[in-house]
This record gives sequence, structure tokens and C-alpha cells, in this order.
Amino acid sequence: MVGVTDVEDLIKRAKEYGHKAIAITDYSVVHSYPAAYKTAKKLSKDDDKMKVIFGCEMYMIDDEAPMITNPKDKKIEEEEFVVFDIETTGLNSHTNKIIEIGAVKIKAGRIIDRYSQLINPGIPIPYHITEITSITNEQVANQPKIDEVIGKFVEFIGDAVLVAHNAPFDMGFIKRDIKEYLNIDLEASVIDTLQMARDLFPDFKKYGLGDLNKSLGLALEKHHRAVDDSQATANMFIIFLEKYKEKGIEYLKDINKGFEVNVKKQSLRNIMVQVKTQEGLKNMYKLVSEGHIKYFGNKKARIPKSVLKENREGLIVGSSLSAHFLNTGELAELYLRRDLEKLEETAKFYDYIELLPKSTYNELIEKEGTGSLASYDDVEKMNKYFYDLGKRLGILVTASSNVHYLDENEDIIRSILLYGSGTVYNSRQYSINNGFYFRTTDEMLKEFGYLGEQEAKEVIITNTNKIADMVEEGIKPIPEGFYPPKMENAEEIVRTMTYEKAYRIYGDPLPDIVSKRLERELNAIINNGFSVLYLSAQKLVKKSLDNGYLVGSRGSVGSSLVAFMMGITEVNALYPHYICDNPECKHSEFIEKEGVGIDLPDKICPKCGAKLRKDGYSIPFEVFMGFKGDKVPDIDLNFSGEYQSEIHRYCEELFGKENVFKAGTISTLAEKNAEAYVRKYFEDNNLNAVRAEIIRLGRLCQGAKKTTGQHPGGMVIVPQGNSIYEFCPVQRPANDETSESTTTHYDYHVMDEQLVKLDILGHDDPTTIKLLQEYTNMEVKDIPLADKDTLKIFSSTESLGVTPEEIGTEIGTYGIPEFGTGFVRQMLIDTRPTTFAELVRISGLSHGTNVWLNNAQEFVRNGQATLSQIITVRDDIMNYLIDQGLDNSDAFKIMEFVRKGKPKKEPENWEKYSNMMKEKNVPDWYIESCRRIEYMFPKGHAVAYVMMAMRIAYFKVLYLLHSMQLSYREKQMILIWKL
Repeated sequence: MVGVTDVEDLIKRAKEYGHKAIAITDYSVVHSYPAAYKTAKKLSKDDDKMKVIFGCEMYMIDDEAPMITNPKDKKIEEEEFVVFDIETTGLNSHTNKIIEIGAVKIKAGRIIDRYSQLINPGIPIPYHITEITSITNEQVANQPKIDEVIGKFVEFIGDAVLVAHNAPFDMGFIKRDIKEYLNIDLEASVIDTLQMARDLFPDFKKYGLGDLNKSLGLALEKHHRAVDDSQATANMFIIFLEKYKEKGIEYLKDINKGFEVNVKKQSLRNIMVQVKTQEGLKNMYKLVSEGHIKYFGNKKARIPKSVLKENREGLIVGSSLSAHFLNTGELAELYLRRDLEKLEETAKFYDYIELLPKSTYNELIEKEGTGSLASYDDVEKMNKYFYDLGKRLGILVTASSNVHYLDENEDIIRSILLYGSGTVYNSRQYSINNGFYFRTTDEMLKEFGYLGEQEAKEVIITNTNKIADMVEEGIKPIPEGFYPPKMENAEEIVRTMTYEKAYRIYGDPLPDIVSKRLERELNAIINNGFSVLYLSAQKLVKKSLDNGYLVGSRGSVGSSLVAFMMGITEVNALYPHYICDNPECKHSEFIEKEGVGIDLPDKICPKCGAKLRKDGYSIPFEVFMGFKGDKVPDIDLNFSGEYQSEIHRYCEELFGKENVFKAGTISTLAEKNAEAYVRKYFEDNNLNAVRAEIIRLGRLCQGAKKTTGQHPGGMVIVPQGNSIYEFCPVQRPANDETSESTTTHYDYHVMDEQLVKLDILGHDDPTTIKLLQEYTNMEVKDIPLADKDTLKIFSSTESLGVTPEEIGTEIGTYGIPEFGTGFVRQMLIDTRPTTFAELVRISGLSHGTNVWLNNAQEFVRNGQATLSQIITVRDDIMNYLIDQGLDNSDAFKIMEFVRKGKPKKEPENWEKYSNMMKEKNVPDWYIESCRRIEYMFPKGHAVAYVMMAMRIAYFKVLYLLHSMQLSYREKQMILIWKL
């Protein structure tokens, strides 16, 4: 199964067809494992299990292949080499004919003899071949036939080493005709200059004969004429031998160890690898990782055969009989090159051989019989050969549909995606329909009927089930449970650190509302093993603060009072309240209702007469970790962009470099890109399509994997003592070989519940605030967040001392992060906020997707809701639904479902949730608003953003009010802000 279709749909189809197992064998990647496991688990019942066989169609390099076969113990200088080339009536070494042989004999670096002969094939030369070679029927009409020529060529060869460019092709024809007409099994030593060039010149981009001659400064006048190609290959080979001499290699037998194998450029062969045991899964992950990191080349993840052998434990290795341009199985290639003796020996490496339907080979069947296969008869003959071979060697032979898509008419989707990917090299790769659809068992039995009725059942039903039965039950692509990194005494440190600050602020004993909240949170954090996550974040924040860089919190971490007490976030999640900072007093007053503390009116402490400080943003902890406290917390932090790399290094220092990985991402084709792929395919191939068809096909292409990448700051931590291969493979982002980053192969979201992810993001705000502190000598934490003059710039230009006409806008938020864009400024103009709480709501609206536009804005304008009633942050949903009488856990589930944009993706589940809301008299407009949301901000994130924005806005207002006292550089800052 290699899908342009979602793996979920393929597994569901397999279930419909009555299969008990399905093997996943995407090309070189395993991205679909988590989704496949989840789907199979969902479809399984106690008496009707659905097994996923986790596999991969890998690209293998035979790094054990000799550079010279059957080498003699003889000095290179004393040996003769016959460099030859042939022209043929096609690529099929089983049926096509030789029409020209050209050869050059070399000794001691000099050409000592030549051979050239046109040959009458006894059949018309196909027009396509004449186009390539310029050899016509008239030219060969009076030439000898191969039975007359082959003996003379063997005499010319003598005991010499044979040399050819892409030697397996030429040797297939030559060995065939020598055997047929002379009854001799040719056992000559052979060198392939294509294989040799890749090792000798690893930096070359192309290795075709013409390209190599150009790179080496040699001439090639008539490419695709044997006499000229053999001369060009000979000139090139002389240079190659010189390089071996330069390395001190004198004997033929030492050529095989002369140069390191260029694993990034050598020829690839497709192999099927399936996971047999849980331990085998680790080996699979290791192989995929090494293929992407150590051996990646020419846009493909490669795995050396020797490395596969070393890590074969717990794996089932099958020979794919795929045969496509640059995607051919090892046994299929040997068969097509007619090297049957080597094929039989090589087949012993495999646990099974997989036969494929005839249409799979459509790409190889060309007009006039010039392709590697002439017809479906050739395919049947090949599959029969492999069936018999398996029987003879005791190797299982199976058959599969080689599924790339569900239904027969979906081939065009694969063609469009292949063409758009930029990884195709000739038109037959994408323009030929290879029939890669999901066949039923009856269709497969009919397809392979030529093997015989019982034989077809054996390869399609019996043997595939044998392989499925080899695979142990219960293999999980990602282990269950939470695996935090290890820090000694983390639980006690978290508890102590939390209470030390709490007592410092609120006194001892703590107010009841504070102690209950802290205990609830600490119990959830400690009992669920999240202490290390909190302590890790605290250490990173402290490192930054100690070096003068403020840290802004993101996401829902502002929902945690413990995070506030540990200094991870500045957001105090408690209800709005007053606090007396007099250490002898510590009086506090809580207002237990929704709101923001700094919007409270000023007040004097009734106990000591000091001015009370205002705090609290009324954010429930459950938004962060759920009502059971078992949701793995995601702590996102905004560090200064110029200090981010230092924090990343510190993270590696804390946990060990070998345990820290960048969080991987997988991007897919969006709507516009998908339609662009479709248009390009039709336009470039001169095909006609109406607009409606382009849209239809674009929708079918949407969601296809486009590339991998990395989260801008996400770091995934594997605990000491565990291997990353217990959880997933790793790779470079977007397979960029120049990148030093190592990312998780899986999208980091699928491991949220297993591994700690620290979001160490780079942001401009902390850098800007550090610079402003340096300019003003003002401590940023002394800035009053409810300063009236500062608040005014979000609704007018009054505080700036300028008119709207002067700066081209009715408000003064140019240059203020999160509030300076045209979109947000228009929201500010529409709403004219006057409180911090209103700014938080606007921040939530502006950062969501389909939260304000195409949603809340419409309901406000229609008079169905007010700004205070609409959904602005995800917390609003949970709090409102609880107030409406929904169960706490149900309210949490609905919030999570909505904020991830799932109502449109999972309509059945949404109907269930919307009915629950209707039962509690939730207004229709509110339910519809939830349905439209695609992504929602948490309140804690919005509060943190507004805090940063207010600080920078304060500096802006302060500077403009005191501009007469400023330096020239500071006045330049004012000018920029005004603009």
C-alpha cells in the first residue's frame, strides 16, 4: 500500500473486503503508522481483529556488490580490457536483438585494438530505435547475423576483462547470445564504469556516458552508436584506472576495496521490509532514520544492504517485483537483465517474493516491443518463473495489488501528484496508468489465473495469511504511557518552589482559594508525572531571565497557577484580586467572578494603608490539563529571537544532546496548491479540463503529504535510558542534507501523550523590551499594565499627541505587536476597547481562525450577540457550557473538539456534541459559531500577548510625551513609531 489515499480509507476498504490484515509499505517513510494503528484499533472487535503490518518499501544499495566480478590475481598494467557497447532493437534482453557491437581493447593505458560490427537482426528495426541510434534497416540489410558475429567477438575478447557503461544491460544480451549460439557460459571478469564512476567522482551530479565525458573533458561525437560509445567509454576508463594507480592499487583483485562505496549515488533497488516483532519495530525505525540521515542522496532515503543485514532481527524482508523508472526491485532487475544465475543466488536473501498484477508493468511495455517487457505474455512468463523459483528455493511467493489508491478511476490523482512533486524524470512515470487500485480477492484470483487455480489461491490467500500470522499481535508504533525526562527530586522541588513564592505573595497561611487551587494543580502535576516538565521549563526561563531577556508564555500554560509561582509564566490564573505587597501585611481580597484584576478600581489596603496591587485573570486550570489533570501539558515559551539558540543549547546540556530532537512537522497540500498542481498537470501536458473538473480533482489532491519540516521552537525530549527508536524514526527537516537539525519523523502531535515537548520559540517582543529597558533604564516589571494613557492608544490617537489624519488611522497601535496589523486595527476601530479584559478578547479573536471573520463578526452585526457574549478564546466555551449545565468533562471535550476545528472534519461526532448543547438550551447561534471555528487561542496566551503589547505601548506613549528630553536616536525611534 503506497497511498495517495488516506490510510484510514484504505484500512476501512480492507475491512470491507473481509481482510484480517493490511500491510503498510510507503516508499522509504513510515509517517502513516500512528493513524493506521488508531484506525485498525477502532475497527477491531474481540472476535474480529484488524491487524496492521507495519512495513516500508525501502531503497537499498548493494554496498557489497563487487566493482569487478571474478577478479584475477594479476597486475592491472599486465591485463587486457575490452571496453564494449551494443545497440539493440529494444530493452528486453529476453527477446530483443543486438544490431551493433563496438569494442576497444586496452592494455597498459593504451588502446591496442578495435572491433566494430553492424548486425542484421532478422527483423525490422523499430522506428523508435532508428531515431535513437540512426541505424536503419538498409544499413544492416547486408550485414551478418548474430550467429556469425558472436563467435568472432568472443575471439576478440579472449581472456580480457569486459568493461561497459551500465554493464548489466550489455552483459545480458551478450551472455544470452554466447550461450545460445556457442553453448558457452561466459565467466569473464566484468567492470561497470557507471558503478565505478559513482565511487570515483562522488561530487558529479550526472553519470550518463555523455555527462561523464563532458565532466572529464572528453569528446563523444555520436552517442548511442556502439562504435562511438565504446571509444568514449574506453577513454573514460583509462582515466579511471589512473585514479586507482594514484591510490597505490596494482592488482585487479584490489579494485574491489579501492574506493569507498558512494552510497548516496549508487543504483537503488526496491525492497519490502515488514515489522515482525516489537523489537523489529525499533530496527525499522533505526533503518528509516539512517536512510534519511546518514545515507540520504539524490532525493531518496537509502539503506545499504550491509546495514539491513545488521538490523534484520524482528523484520521480514521481501523482494518487491516493482519495475519502474528508478523504482525497480533487485530480483526484477536481475530478471529483466537476464542474469538468472545471479538471480537465484540473490533470491536466498529474501523471506518472500511478491508478484504484482500485469498492469503494474505498463510503464515498461512500449510500442513496437522496445520496452523492457514486450507484452502481458512476458509478465505472465516472468511471474511464473518467480513462482517456480520460490517453490524450488523454499521461499514464500505472494501476490498483492500494489495499492496506491482505492478505485480504478483514481489513477489521475497519482499522476497529478507525481508530476507536481518534481521527482519525475520521464513522462512515462506519470502518464502511464499502472492500475495501482485496491482489487478484491476475486479480481486478484482472476488476474493471476494463468498460474493455475490452486496456485493463484496459494499466492493470493494462503501465503499472504502466512506472512500476516508471522507478525506478532499488539505491535504499537508508539508505546503507551508518559515518558518524561529524569530529574532528581523534581516532585519535591516543584512543590517547594511553588509554596515559597505563594507564601511570599499571599502570606502563610495562604488564603483558602489559593491553597485549594495549588493543591489541586500540584496533585495533578505530581501524580501524573509532569513535575519534570514544569521544572525543565522553569530552568529554561530562569536561564533567560538571568541573562537579561524576558520570556513570554504561550498557549495554555497561563492557566496554571503553579506555573506562575515557579516563574514559568507571568499570568496569574486566579480570580481578580487585590494584594498588599507590604511584607508585614500581605492582605488580599478576591472577587470570585470572570474578569481581569488590573481592570479593578484602585484601592487602599484596609489593614496597613498601602496601595493594593491588582492581579488575576480568572483562567481555569482545567483548560490546561483537563478535569482529571491527565492531559499532557504543552508549555510554550517565547524567548528572545537573539537568545533562542542559546536556550536550545542549554536544553541539550540539561538532557543530553543525544536525547533532544527538533519537533517534526508534516505539511500537506492546501486547497490553492492542490488546484495549482492540477492546472499545471493539464497545461503542461496539453490536456483540456473545465474549471469544475480542476476544482474536483484539486479537492481529491488536498491533504496529500507535501514535505516535512520542523516546529520553529519545539524540542522533543527522550528520557535518559530510552532510545528515540522506541518512539519514532528521525530525519532532517524537509530532507535537507545541509541542515544540522534532527527532527522526529512523525509529526510531533502524535507523540503528545508520550514525550515531553518544550516549545522554545524565538520572538521579537523580548528582544524589543530588552532594548527599550536599556534605552530608558526602566525596569519592565514596574510598568503599570492598566495605565490609562497607554490603554487609550487602542481606541484613539489622543495619548500620542497626533491626529488620525497625521498618521492615517483612528487608533495609535502602529508598531505594537499583535495590534498593529490592518486586520486587528480594524477590529479595534470597530470595538473601541477601554479595558485590559477587552484587549484580551480582541487578541483571542484576532489569533483564531474563523473566530471573528466569517463567524462572530456576523453574529454581532446581526444583533444576535454582543462582544461580551461571543466566543473569543477556547476557555469561553468550557466555562459557558458548564454554566449552562453540561457535565465538566463533556464541556472540556467539546472545547477541545471545537478549538481543533474538528466539527467540519468529523460531522458525526459534531452532531452528537451539538445535540448535547441543544439539550442544555445553548443558543443556535452559539452552536453554529462553534461549528465554524477552525482554531482557537487559549486565554492564557492572549493575556501574555496583551501584557507584552501593553509594555511596548507604554514605552511608545512615554517617549512621545517626553520627546523634548530625548536623544537624536530616541527621536528616530519616535518617528518610526509614528509612521
